[in-house]
Amino acid sequence: MARPIKKEQIPHLQEAIKETAWRLIAEYGAPALSLRAIARALNITAPAIYNYFPDRDALVTALTIDAFTSFGDVQLKARDSFPATQLLERFHAIGIAYRSWALSYPQRYHLIFGTPIPGYQQQQMEIIPSATRSISALVSVIEDIRVAGKLKTENFPVPEPEYEVQLLTMKTCTRNYHALSHGVALIVWSRVHGLVSLEIGGRLPPFGVSGDVLYNYEMQSIAKQFIKE
Repeated sequence: MARPIKKEQIPHLQEAIKETAWRLIAEYGAPALSLRAIARALNITAPAIYNYFPDRDALVTALTIDAFTSFGDVQLKARDSFPATQLLERFHAIGIAYRSWALSYPQRYHLIFGTPIPGYQQQQMEIIPSATRSISALVSVIEDIRVAGKLKTENFPVPEPEYEVQLLTMKTCTRNYHALSHGVALIVWSRVHGLVSLEIGGRLPPFGVSGDVLYNYEMQSIAKQFIKE
């Protein structure tokens, strides 16, 4: 008797596949992820997964887009928790939300910002919209600070000509904000990313297991460097 496919037995199989993938990533790491391992965990046949994800790379791309979307939702919600006129408050809210989301979803954070998975061919055109949206909250606030004449960027580098096309793509996805705002956002992101990555990896001692103190200090330092009183 033919074995029934699990698509009829598991409601919302596509989501179940992704949830199982996240669990396996948490247990064994992203490089160990495979469709067969997911099929075994769900007690289904591999063809049932192929109906949704033809190969591992397609699944990783879907997980990456979901992670960026979740991250972006949190960032935008944090930004909008303060009125548009409260620029400094919006800036700090985004920074706090960044760390909070990363600590809540370390596997998702590592997937989108960590070491690439060996052999994975990233589908840039599929991922760029969600990835760019995820940083749009920060870029938009920095743009508002720039427009208000409160952005300190003396001698800030200009984009290299060969990367103008990439910058144009980013600007298209973020309401065509000024290149300077994108540049400052990149610096801000790299600095908070460094601390958050160390904290998730448990590498902050002797400052303690929690990175609250260092992170808040860095956020204040960044604001002092780039935002006029």
